[in-house]
Amino acid sequence: MTANDNWYIEHFEPTGSAIGFRITGKLDEVQSPFQKIEIYDSTDWGKLMVIDGAMMLTTKDNFFYHEMISHPVLFTHPNPKRVVIIGGGDCGTLREVLKHPGVEKATQCDIDEQVTRMSEKYFPELCERNGDPRAELLFDDGVAYMANCEPGSVDVVIVDSTDPVGPAEGLFNKAFFESCFRALKDDGLLVQQSESPLALLELIKDMRAEMGKAGFRSFKTLPFPQPCYPTGWWSVTLASKRDGFGFGFRQADAAAKPFETLYYTAHLHAGLEVAPPFVARALGE
Repeated sequence: MTANDNWYIEHFEPTGSAIGFRITGKLDEVQSPFQKIEIYDSTDWGKLMVIDGAMMLTTKDNFFYHEMISHPVLFTHPNPKRVVIIGGGDCGTLREVLKHPGVEKATQCDIDEQVTRMSEKYFPELCERNGDPRAELLFDDGVAYMANCEPGSVDVVIVDSTDPVGPAEGLFNKAFFESCFRALKDDGLLVQQSESPLALLELIKDMRAEMGKAGFRSFKTLPFPQPCYPTGWWSVTLASKRDGFGFGFRQADAAAKPFETLYYTAHLHAGLEVAPPFVARALGE
């Protein structure tokens, strides 16, 4: 990372690339017990949140990620009532989940309370559902939370994590996925952010393999644009306990959704059911 000459530039070694934003200054910085969180203001992208030198979100483009990690899985599940979000401290995913009137309870468990406090201060639009009576905000170890979940008690688990390093390292392995598998009902679904399908396909393959070792039988990776992340192209991966699960979604419900989105639509979701050929070949879809 370099922050000079009015630019914030993140160098991402795994993809041999970098991404930068023109900034007007640093607004805040806090060192939590887990990580360093910085907030910058920019000329064109609103505010930026950076954690341990890695870009987490911008005001302008976070909707791509938050909508795609939430709505595809919730419209794929037949009737999601109980949702658990592991990570997601900026609360944008929680906001999207609670747009679904059928969700009865959404628990967000993030290890670092400071991420939420910084989001409340600098990204209040992401936190507008935090006071929803269906929302439960916990600041604890997500790995331990899932390990202690009552078996068969959850409809959807959303793993809204940072890259698989530091506090998030334990969210990409067989042991964690086993906990998710056990907590989910028979028709339950898991979704996890799964990095860049352009540059990090091997990571996606490894992650799906770990899910498979934990008992999940069917997988679907959905790509979407994300300008503030390395390569500008990101993905989420859905997993089901069922063999041959086709990940067909409730298209009529998605088309008639009673809330607005900036990116996600039923037509878009239908198109994403057909993976780009190079992704399909690599992942065996």
